[in-house]
Amino acid sequence: MSEVLSDFDYELPPELIAQHPVSPRDSSRLLVLNRKERKLEHRKFSDLVEYLDDRDLLVANNTRVIQARLEGRRLRQEAGKWIPGGRVEFVLLEKQGDCVWEGLFHASAKYVPGLRFEVPTPDGKGLFGELVRGSADSPSGTVVARFNRDPLETKAGKIPLPHYIERPSDPTAADESAYQTIYGKNDGSAAAPTAGLHFTDQVFERLKQKKIGWEELTLHVGLGTFRPVKTEDLSKHVMHDERYEVSSSAADRITRWKKDGNRVLAVGTTSVRTLESAWHRDHLASGFGRTDLFIRPGHFEFQVVDRLLTNFHLPKSTLLMLVSAFAGREFVLEAYREAVRNRYRFFSFGDSMLIL
Repeated sequence: MSEVLSDFDYELPPELIAQHPVSPRDSSRLLVLNRKERKLEHRKFSDLVEYLDDRDLLVANNTRVIQARLEGRRLRQEAGKWIPGGRVEFVLLEKQGDCVWEGLFHASAKYVPGLRFEVPTPDGKGLFGELVRGSADSPSGTVVARFNRDPLETKAGKIPLPHYIERPSDPTAADESAYQTIYGKNDGSAAAPTAGLHFTDQVFERLKQKKIGWEELTLHVGLGTFRPVKTEDLSKHVMHDERYEVSSSAADRITRWKKDGNRVLAVGTTSVRTLESAWHRDHLASGFGRTDLFIRPGHFEFQVVDRLLTNFHLPKSTLLMLVSAFAGREFVLEAYREAVRNRYRFFSFGDSMLIL
């Protein structure tokens, strides 16, 4: 049983961090992990359907990424006027009320209530925000800001590409498209559910031909998914909760599917956390919920998920811990070493793994 952060570290050459997706999406590579036989296979994502049949139900997260990154200037008052100061960044996480958002804030100034800032907008009127809760008031380090109008309606934001995807300037139109799944429906995420980025219409057609099931739920990706672990003792890490929704039709279908002895294949770690959080004894509960579920080896028994499709995750991340809980830490790290040796592409725009 692993209890320390360093047990989930691995060596990754920086050049293997994917900066752009492959095209077409389903031409990405797929490393297949067979848990029973402890065997690895190198395939393409378009080969996914060869490992599935009509006993499989794929469950995916249909959230969409919002233009969550706001970049502007701190405002300071001087002689009765508001003067632009240092640069600030606000990443929208969750709407708390009319024009009120919880988010992540970065600035040279202290993140204290009363701090004001301005973000340029396409209409030239500007977007103005004021912190009503500072980072010192939140265990997770988030802040709450009140804006003079809806940040999303102003079109002032940018797609929040992860920090390891480097761009000389703002994200491009191609990034805006590539960082969304083709089946996304519900706006609300500050990061993409990246396991789903590989699907294409051609893959969906092959799934349909083989009568392989498809179902969707929603978890809006936020701080709980991408927040770094900062404590060596994993029992001290606290997950920030994220909101999810399971429709009554999806809950009924997945419950019946499990009772009939069939397999549920989760598309991505966010689908795993939603499914396992919403499962109550013998059924999947429908409706809205919040989850701060921290899945790690030795501390969790899976009730719903039988198979997993996932990307390659950052060292020491809660996502790598979840995958290790599902397939075994040693086997997963062995697979990661194999992926590095074979020059797989890592992280959001990278390749994927199918764990059977």
